[in-house]
Amino acid sequence: MTGLGAGGIVMVPLLVLSLITTTLIFERLWFWGRVLRRQTVIVKAALDCYEQNPQAALAKLQTEADLPVARIFLAALTLPEATPDEFRLALESAAQSELPGLKRFSTVFDTVVGIAPLLGLLGTILGLIRALSSLQLGDALGDRAVGVTAGIGEALISTAAGLVLAIATVFFANLFQGLYRRQRAFLQAAGSQLELRYRRHYRQFIQARRDRLRP
Repeated sequence: MTGLGAGGIVMVPLLVLSLITTTLIFERLWFWGRVLRRQTVIVKAALDCYEQNPQAALAKLQTEADLPVARIFLAALTLPEATPDEFRLALESAAQSELPGLKRFSTVFDTVVGIAPLLGLLGTILGLIRALSSLQLGDALGDRAVGVTAGIGEALISTAAGLVLAIATVFFANLFQGLYRRQRAFLQAAGSQLELRYRRHYRQFIQARRDRLRP
């Protein structure tokens, strides 16, 4: 036998896990590709625009609300009459609410990394049991040798399949974890830049109010 049958019954859950993992990996690749390709340009444009026209920056961010950084900015900028401290808290709380989306499926990847080698090991044990059950004292080469060979082949194939799935999943899980850490640093830096600009506008607003109230 070759393929799925040669690896024994454990190849069925390994195949299911590989299909699920592949689907989630492609979803994460699409997500990070979209975010990384657009967010730097959007943040730069919004920060530059905010210096001259905060309302125009707000309108620009609303057109890009599918990006996490745009939603974070909008959560703070749409807070009515916020003090600088309230503005910072709004930025921080919005950033925290976006983190689960950035780490999406990480638990699934960790589970696959843990389960796949164990399934491969289970296939190894079942294959060896099959091989040993085909042996009898005094047997020579013949029909029973085919059963031994099939059992050993089942053991090796299932082990290899489990390890390949685990190794591939570890690679992409670490890639996404690295992107997540970079994204957290980017969001923190971008939020700090926006906060600085907001504080500057807030001081100007307070000063203008005092000038109007001055007799």
